[in-house]
Amino acid sequence: MKYYPFFLYCSYIALLLCSLYAQSTETDPHWQKLVDNYSQHLKQQLKKQGIPGGALAIVNIGHADHIEGIGFTKVKNGLSVNSNTRFRLASVSKTFAGSLTAKLAAQGEFSLDDPVSMFIPEFANTVYKDDLKVFHLLSHSSGLVPNAYDNLIESRMNYADIVAKLLAVQPICEPGLCYGYQNVMFNLINSVILKSTAMDYTHWLNKFIFAPLQMRNASVGFSAMTKDENYAHPHVRGRSRWYTARLKKNYYKVAAAAGVNASASDMAIWLKAQLGQYPSVLPLAALIKQTRPYTDTKKELYRRVWRNHVKQAHYGLGWRVYNYDDEILYYHSGWVQGYRSDIVILPQQNIGFSLILNAETGLINELTTEFINRVLAYKRAK
Repeated sequence: MKYYPFFLYCSYIALLLCSLYAQSTETDPHWQKLVDNYSQHLKQQLKKQGIPGGALAIVNIGHADHIEGIGFTKVKNGLSVNSNTRFRLASVSKTFAGSLTAKLAAQGEFSLDDPVSMFIPEFANTVYKDDLKVFHLLSHSSGLVPNAYDNLIESRMNYADIVAKLLAVQPICEPGLCYGYQNVMFNLINSVILKSTAMDYTHWLNKFIFAPLQMRNASVGFSAMTKDENYAHPHVRGRSRWYTARLKKNYYKVAAAAGVNASASDMAIWLKAQLGQYPSVLPLAALIKQTRPYTDTKKELYRRVWRNHVKQAHYGLGWRVYNYDDEILYYHSGWVQGYRSDIVILPQQNIGFSLILNAETGLINELTTEFINRVLAYKRAK
């Protein structure tokens, strides 16, 4: 396993070199055919399942971006989804927190090895003391039982009170020794950023990520999501059809973990940023830091859609890191009531993929896997 982080360093350096070359190449008609065929397949599957709407973004450096809104914002009397329609990203929001944290660490605002108690003094009086580091928050390696107090996020309790209760929870292992997916603990990166920079997380995203990248529809929070009618409403499945649900505020209280909204056009830009196309916003040093494989996540090897493909699974900073059929890819999924989202980066291929649906459906797992498999078959046949 010692070779693995080094391989990731090489992947991103190779990515940037390949990107410079790819920008001068002509569009491959076979690639366009792959994208068109996949888009048709996707729409057929969504229609078959009666899923209201989706936002698709596919980028391949050196080729035209594919940005597409599909279906409607609501099953009844909804607007047509377009490239600027806002969707909830749910836990794909964690990729923004991971990238921003890596960027700030690369700039020297703080160290990923700093103890959390440096920024949140209350931790100094707990079992964590100085053992819990900043990188533990974003790599789900704090030692807590998985999804600690997610049930309280879904209640009316405010975030500060949830954190107070969290401080009393006994960890199941020392920080760094086991994996436990978190939302409440993950969101403490807000406090780290505020304490170290005197600017809060939302301000950093708006001014130093969304604005310079010109992600014009991207935002954080409930009010920004609902500022006009061009947003995808959530849908849940009834006995025979999809029903429009009420957009809930609860997971917006953990903004770093699940609070970002974005459109298909925004996600195309975010994919290109992850592929090294905006080094002034996300430099190579940040891209390397965020995809270091901090935490072993063996459970991911047994997911139904992955188990025949994934050979190694780790968690970086807000990003999953997989060896998928001998190809390194960076991935995250998201799920809150009424929405599902997926993002995939294939760094050695200069390809990125994002799909967001305004319905709680497991179909997204098959749709994402289908895209990855088609891309790898296309690349390996060349």
